[in-house]
Amino acid sequence: MTTWKIGRTTISLKGQAAARPAAADPARPAIFDEIKAALAARDFARAGVLAEQALAAGHEHPLVLNLAALRAEEDGRLDEALARLRRATELAPTDHGARNALGLCLSRMERHAEALAAFDEALALAPDFAGAHAARGGTFEALGRLPEAEAAHRRALALQPANPVALAGLANLASRRGAHAEAATLAERVLAIQPGYPDAVRVAAAAELAGGDASAAQARLEALIADPRLAPQQLALTQGDLGDALDAQGRTAEAFAAYAACNMGQWRAYAPSFGGQPTALDFARGMIARLDEIPAQAWRAEGRPPPEDVKGHVFLMGFPRSGTTLLEQVLGAHPDVETLEERETLSAALRAFLSAPEGLDRLAAAPEAGLDPLREAYWARVAEEGGRPGGKVFVDKHPLNTFKLPLIARLFPQAKILFARRDPRDVVLSCYRRRFAMSGPAYQLLTLPGAAGYYDAAMTIAERMAPALAARTQVVGHEALIADFDATARAACDFLGLGWTEALRDFAQRVKERGVATPSGAQLAGGLSAEGIGQWRRYRTQLAPALPRLAPWVERFGYPAA
Repeated sequence: MTTWKIGRTTISLKGQAAARPAAADPARPAIFDEIKAALAARDFARAGVLAEQALAAGHEHPLVLNLAALRAEEDGRLDEALARLRRATELAPTDHGARNALGLCLSRMERHAEALAAFDEALALAPDFAGAHAARGGTFEALGRLPEAEAAHRRALALQPANPVALAGLANLASRRGAHAEAATLAERVLAIQPGYPDAVRVAAAAELAGGDASAAQARLEALIADPRLAPQQLALTQGDLGDALDAQGRTAEAFAAYAACNMGQWRAYAPSFGGQPTALDFARGMIARLDEIPAQAWRAEGRPPPEDVKGHVFLMGFPRSGTTLLEQVLGAHPDVETLEERETLSAALRAFLSAPEGLDRLAAAPEAGLDPLREAYWARVAEEGGRPGGKVFVDKHPLNTFKLPLIARLFPQAKILFARRDPRDVVLSCYRRRFAMSGPAYQLLTLPGAAGYYDAAMTIAERMAPALAARTQVVGHEALIADFDATARAACDFLGLGWTEALRDFAQRVKERGVATPSGAQLAGGLSAEGIGQWRRYRTQLAPALPRLAPWVERFGYPAA
């Protein structure tokens, strides 16, 4: 078997030799030999050009399709690359390299569930293929399944100890846990193998920043930004990291410019997927319009109790960067609590009633018995996502469940709601500065007017739903939890019917051991910190476009105006 390693893609002739074009073509062997010669000389660019010429001439072959797909992917023509790789796997169904390349393409398109299936198929064909194990680890991380990500990377390293993808993956997981020394060691191993590897550079810079050497982190990141090989998303994320390094040096104007460059880079890169109409903000405002027309009484219902073995059911929500992750980690340290971190457990109900804002009218009028299948689908999804609520108080944490309060009101009227609240100005600034996995809602957070508008919409929906939900809702102030942890955590436990336990104070150790799939992980590993409180004042000038939209909520929630 002949194989070639091109970047993260392995291309082989195994399983391809038997594939033949539909009709014999005497010109085909010549160009095929030219392609093989270019590969042997490691002239991958020429091999890609020849592959596209071969395809244009009608010479279809798995190797040609793989190379042409790689060239298309490098040019950003991802749909074209995907189509070619799917055809390659049809022609060579036993070629694990083609399956792996398909998974890598799907990963780049952020179609992670499909990518995982492709990697699983590659490993079914070649169980000891380290590249697929490493790629699978990256996919698990993107899906927020961190323990599985670590296991996949370690399997890859057991098979190939110098695999840079797996090493970089473990480095990133360590960085998420706040284990910066471990992360830096792994990152330097990657950089010794492959200098300039973007993920490793970013992890090493994060370790320098955590260690107090912001200027070293800045220099490292600026060198990476100057690398013309960076993909647009990599460039944008690195600019965001640079913003953090500049912020740590008190250079707020320069830091904000770096954050703006990051966000505009992502805004452009993801515009084809999320920039069309209606936006997530448009949808939320459409919901508000319908809620204004539906009587509040429509959201009061008896519902059904949770499964018999579930001691209690709680939805933890608010808005991104409002303190939901901290509160989830605190509660998760309680022995009688099972938490689930940001999984879309209400997907069946969303499809049934919230594909358009007008679905709220149908939801409000839905008969109780007609909602039972959606309740069953919810608990089935909890189990699929790894939730084990039996014998526990189950806390379903998702900051954006605020937008799903009408569903929660009708489906689970006996569930309690914890609502995390933080100064709106700190929330919006933090959303603007952090790098989220991209989605329709996350796309709104890339501009200050978009972030402020989306926050305003979330709080408006919560306000509209309050008459039906206030009796079973408790607000937990982020600042209060920081200032008086024991009293605030105890009050939350009392609300949920839980006894106090000293274990709640050990949430940081839990983060270090398990990791967190949100941007808060490394911060929480350091324990309670008041560092983020009032940060908006340092960026008051830059926040000016958002402040008028936030001012009513600042006043309503009792935060000082200045």
